[in-house]
Amino acid sequence: MTHRRTIVAGNWKMNLDRAKARDLAAAVAARAAEAGTTELVLCPPAVYVETVAAALGGSSPVALGAQNMHDHSSGAFTGEVAPPMLLDLGCRYVILGHSERRTLFGETDAVVNAKTRAALAAGLTPIVCVGETLEEREGGRTAAVVTTQVQGSLAGLTPTDLEKIVVAYEPVWAIGTGKVATPLQAQEVHALIRGLLGGLASPAVAAKVRIQYGGSVKPDNAADLAVQPDIDGALVGGASLKADDFLGIAKAFGV
Repeated sequence: MTHRRTIVAGNWKMNLDRAKARDLAAAVAARAAEAGTTELVLCPPAVYVETVAAALGGSSPVALGAQNMHDHSSGAFTGEVAPPMLLDLGCRYVILGHSERRTLFGETDAVVNAKTRAALAAGLTPIVCVGETLEEREGGRTAAVVTTQVQGSLAGLTPTDLEKIVVAYEPVWAIGTGKVATPLQAQEVHALIRGLLGGLASPAVAAKVRIQYGGSVKPDNAADLAVQPDIDGALVGGASLKADDFLGIAKAFGV
């Protein structure tokens, strides 16, 4: 089995002010060793990316990420942020296709695909999100929905491209609701995603791709998720706003 370094990313969404963002980043950086072998990524709101970069410092083991970006490198796109701008501020990762972007802002698989290609071209690592709604799960359509999203969002990527991405499975019904997919439910979809990646490239390539779980992950349920063979980390929302909780999750994956 290919060894995959676990990765836990904090999606701060539209939360915190500058001082709290700075303090949280500094706290995570100071205690990063608690995560063991797990790679840590912080994704603050765009207006605080530079503040968080300064708090992490140039030699921090904690990586900086963004929550979204445009697929053009520049141009007349008022209110948008371009990939080179994120790189300029020190970002290494960018979250793309989060369910909130899909459901609230109408992002399609084609949009996510364009952004994923642009991120890779710029040298950023995209965290590409997929996942079904409660209605879709209860209707027995989880596999179909996730398959469509994976194939559409990653269409046309080369095997080399695919090796560079992170995929996040985030069942929409479990985000911020307190509900969480059981470890076996999550593992089932992660295995499906890895199989789809194998179809897009090869089983060898698929074995290298890290697949995160996202959806009400907390320190008390992270360990049960971490032992599943195809779950390589977590994309953390609410719990990432507290250093203790975020690092507790990371520690569970870094054992």
